[in-house]
Amino acid sequence: MSVTTTVNPVLRVGPAAPAEAVAHFRASLVFHADVSDVAAALAAGGDPGFVVLDSRSTESWDQGHIPGAVHLPTALIPEQAEQLLDPDMPVVTYCWGPGCNGATRAALALAELGYQVKEMLGGFEYWVREGFEYETWEARERRDADSLTAPVDAENCGC
Repeated sequence: MSVTTTVNPVLRVGPAAPAEAVAHFRASLVFHADVSDVAAALAAGGDPGFVVLDSRSTESWDQGHIPGAVHLPTALIPEQAEQLLDPDMPVVTYCWGPGCNGATRAALALAELGYQVKEMLGGFEYWVREGFEYETWEARERRDADSLTAPVDAENCGC
């Protein structure tokens, strides 16, 4: 009689060795920034040491964008990046949200031009959902934080 051992779906493929995990997660942080960290760096005042780039269309930009962001749609990066961005300043790209890879394409286009770049995880969607101020073509706005994405009664999530 043979005994069949069922492994749960999480452990069907085992975790990486710790050294491999360190390399992977360190690399992830090299390439990504989250909305809360970007917001905190911008709110601290002074020069945050990076520029935020919105890679969406003009219609999307007008609908809402991060205050102080540079607007440069991905398709225009090769011809306009040099006029709008300091090549020595790291760039943090964003697009609509987690279901959109526009910020990834923009980051690739900038990296191909020699810029240091990170992608902001969550995009504009999570910027708004976490309750940060944004600008439209009409005014500045802010929505209450979504309790599924951000702490409601705390300054930060503690992570």
